[in-house]
Amino acid sequence: MWLEQMFGVQKPIIALLHLRALPGDPKYGQNDSMERVTEIAKEELHALQDGGVDGILFANEFSLPYQHKADYVTVAAMGRIIGELRGEIRVPYGVNVVLNPMATIELAAAVDARFVRNTFTGAYIGESGITDTDIANVMRRKSQLGLEHLKMLFKVNPESDVYIAQRDISQITKSMIFHCFPDGLCVSGSSAGSETDGEILQAVKKAAGDIPVFCNTGCNRDNITDKLRTADGACVGTAFKAEGRFENYVDAGRVKAFMESVIEYRKAL
Repeated sequence: MWLEQMFGVQKPIIALLHLRALPGDPKYGQNDSMERVTEIAKEELHALQDGGVDGILFANEFSLPYQHKADYVTVAAMGRIIGELRGEIRVPYGVNVVLNPMATIELAAAVDARFVRNTFTGAYIGESGITDTDIANVMRRKSQLGLEHLKMLFKVNPESDVYIAQRDISQITKSMIFHCFPDGLCVSGSSAGSETDGEILQAVKKAAGDIPVFCNTGCNRDNITDKLRTADGACVGTAFKAEGRFENYVDAGRVKAFMESVIEYRKAL
């Protein structure tokens, strides 16, 4: 499985580095600056790496409400931050421009990311309106940019939104694999930080065959062992923050305690 080749361990934990609001975002105030956003990202990067995570996913999680087509400044800001931090990144890293598959692929090309995560397929409805993806165009752009090495993690069920038409999760998984060639699948809860339903996770894993499946939201120190009995890895963000709250900063002690539980679990594999 490519996971072990990339991350060097079984059941890798990919830490989400939630970039603070960027220029143009509603929460980016007059007293904010790119220097400060980058400084926070640097501090959180070190806290995550020193705590023992296996990978880092840079995402513009604080660009709320998310745009269906990200502004140029958003992608440029993310590129600047990752570029400034690149010399200090010690683990495999990826990128995610939320709700923007094409921008994610192009950012990955610019910053030499090794993997990406996004909602690459399907049509959804939620507070941001209707989202209609175009995986054919995205995959062709990936090919044009010479990104054969880039691993793509597809969200099977995106947080917050729902499919416009009700569909069986197992059939979605099988169709996604047959038609769209994902390198990995991410199974989510109802929102960032919400626990992923164990039955849905098991159904996707059963249908996925050899494709790795990630528990995408809601993992914490108390449930991570249970989630990893089914999943091949996990994407973790909120659990690493002070008090387990989305809006807080990464807490190095929480990262270390979480990863100690994961490392102990791996000993039995």
